[in-house]
Order: sequence, then C-alpha cells, then structure tokens
Amino acid sequence: MTDQKADNITSIPIDEFSNLRITSIWTFLMSVQWSEPWLIGMLVFHVVCLFLTVLTCRYYKAQICLFMLMAGLVYSAEYLNEFAAMNWRSFSNFQYFDSKGMFISLVYSIPLLLNTVIIVMVWVYRTFSTMTELKTLQLKRKARREKREKTD
Repeated sequence: MTDQKADNITSIPIDEFSNLRITSIWTFLMSVQWSEPWLIGMLVFHVVCLFLTVLTCRYYKAQICLFMLMAGLVYSAEYLNEFAAMNWRSFSNFQYFDSKGMFISLVYSIPLLLNTVIIVMVWVYRTFSTMTELKTLQLKRKARREKREKTD
C-alpha cells in the first residue's frame, strides 16, 4: 500500500493526447502538441530573438536594449503564466500552465535566458579583446619610450 502511494506521489499522471508517463523534462516536451498555432508562434518568436541576438553583436547599445527587453520578458513570465492559466481555453487545446510554471519556464524563459547568456558571452569576449588591445598599446608605448631614452 505504501509503495503504491509513493508511486502516485512521484509520478505525474498520463497526459491526454500522447499516453506518455511524464517522468522527465524530455517526456514532458514530447507530450506537448507542437502543432498548435500559438506554440508555432512562440518558436518563431524565439528564432527571431536568436536572430536579433546574433545581428546585434556589433551594436553595443542595441544589444543592451535587447538584453534588457529579454530580461524583462523573463521577469514577467510568472505573471504571463498566471494570465495564460486563467485564459488557456481562448488560445490552446490543452492546459499547459501549471502553478509551478514548468511549461512557461521550459518553453518561454529558458530560450530567452540562453539568448541573454549569448549576449553576456559576447560582452565578455569584447571586454577581453579590449583589454588585450589596451595592454598591447601600453607595451608598445613603453617600448617606444625606452627606445627614445636609449637614443637620447
């Protein structure tokens, strides 16, 4: 009896459309009906965000704006999850939005956070490149100064 009760607590019930027992993130993502128009729109949104992230790599100010926008969107995910949980019937066939926010985190927040990580990596790379250039210039100036002092 206790083993059966423990099983019921740790496993999520079988979903309605794929008959998979959801035991991991992968099975959860496989149970989502990705052909729904709003999910296709979400995927297109993430592709556009990734494209903008790559496109703005050379434009520091635009990338700051993009970073702040994405961070704001991730911050608003909890409110978006609550709104979507209350109104899911108007745009979806299934209720994906749980109280813990697993779906919104996996499908909405994580891709946005990956874009922000890419932006931070670009910033770190640019910082290291600038520091390297600065140090090279300092060494060249020092060498020129020493050369002048020797010739004087």
